[in-house]
Amino acid sequence: MNRRTALKNTALGLGSLSLGKAIAATDAASGPLAQTNHSTCKWCYDSVPLEELCERGQDIGLKSVELLTVKDWPTLKKYGMTCAMGTLDAFSIENGWNEPANHEKLQEAYTVAIKDAADHGIPNLIVMSGNRRNMNDYDGMVNCAIGLRPMVKLAEEAGVTLQMELLNSKVNHPDYMCDHTKWGVALAEMIGSDRFKLLYDIYHMQIMEGDVIATIQKYHDYIGHYHTGGVPGRHEINDSQELNYPAIVRAIHETGFEGFIAQEYLPTYDDKIKALAEGLRICEV
Repeated sequence: MNRRTALKNTALGLGSLSLGKAIAATDAASGPLAQTNHSTCKWCYDSVPLEELCERGQDIGLKSVELLTVKDWPTLKKYGMTCAMGTLDAFSIENGWNEPANHEKLQEAYTVAIKDAADHGIPNLIVMSGNRRNMNDYDGMVNCAIGLRPMVKLAEEAGVTLQMELLNSKVNHPDYMCDHTKWGVALAEMIGSDRFKLLYDIYHMQIMEGDVIATIQKYHDYIGHYHTGGVPGRHEINDSQELNYPAIVRAIHETGFEGFIAQEYLPTYDDKIKALAEGLRICEV
């Protein structure tokens, strides 16, 4: 299959699916179940020191704090946690792999980051497409594949998975290229490695395309990680927003997914860890 055929075949529309209103949160004091591997994103808790987040997170069933760099990974290990999705200092959303001028700098940075991740037992590293800047989607996809293939080969050898995040370009990240699942899937087809996956952000993809459960069911083989967030507003995932997270998480588990589901919402509660605990309980189905 050539590149254009891969893109065409994966560009088929999804059937529509109406999601019901989100159900209320379950009791935040109940104990965690084994089925969901819980993670959260540190940037959502900037006011909470990492050690406090780890210490209190242990009590609510948290196994990972992510989007952290190598300097923070030893702290996580101290508390028996991992970083389910690592990042690096050279990380950028806007300046990514779709621009060939970025490849040399990114490849140098990711060569080090992949080795660091392997040395610390970090399973995944995040990558970004970058903004379009008037580039057409197919050319951007080809550029991403060219730049990422050498890194994916290193990742294969190291036992690390590179994952490109799907973001919305409607509200939060104007002009971002990897803003639809079918584009990310076509890129994954081009690269053709189990060590390249998509980070499916439920919040972002509800905004861009909807059909969350149908998309997960259709493309789960290409998805290696999930992020949550309430729509609209990117706050708690309880019944204050429009997504039915228990149904979504159930659909994720039904695909056989054994990775991490990370809470990535901005808590509105005075007690930020209580807000996180609520999200974890909602995702136990």
